[in-house]
Amino acid sequence: MIAPRHKSPPLSLHALPALLLPLALAACSPRVFEGSTAKVIEPSAPVVAEAPKEEPRVEVTDDKIVIREKVQFDYNKATIRSESDDLLAEVASVMNQNPRIKKIRVEGHASSEGDYKHNVDLSKRRAKAVLDHLVKRGKVDKGRLESEGYGPDRPIADNDTESGREANRRVEFTILEQEFTETTTTVDPETGEASVETTQKVE
Repeated sequence: MIAPRHKSPPLSLHALPALLLPLALAACSPRVFEGSTAKVIEPSAPVVAEAPKEEPRVEVTDDKIVIREKVQFDYNKATIRSESDDLLAEVASVMNQNPRIKKIRVEGHASSEGDYKHNVDLSKRRAKAVLDHLVKRGKVDKGRLESEGYGPDRPIADNDTESGREANRRVEFTILEQEFTETTTTVDPETGEASVETTQKVE
């Protein structure tokens, strides 16, 4: 008599993912053989570009206090607009922080548009208005300042264009006198010893 065969129950389709998942993970994972080492490469950190540094609005150079923003006046007048108060406060602060600067000329300039004599007069009055503002509000020593107006005689741009004429209507600050340290080194010809002498000068 032949014993009856026992058939295994058919594999459920629902069980297939559970059986295939370990095989898939094993296929995707790196293989490390006996006696070998695995090298893991870490991703490099992203490079962050530095933001460009903004130029200062007021800066001292060799012969000027440069402003990169215009002093604003009422149209055809020597009245300083309130939006320029912060700028002139910064100019005054720079002057007060640099006592080595002994003399500064506030210079007014105009475009060639309109009457020549009127432009010269207006540039003089505007320069004087800025000087008074620096003294009264900025507490700058009046003895360090003088003012002058040049009208359209010293243009920095083309007076044939509106943008050029606008650029020529400006106020500048020129350093006339400043203190500096002069160093003189003298070597003794017999001993070879050097002596250093420093002198404060105004130029």
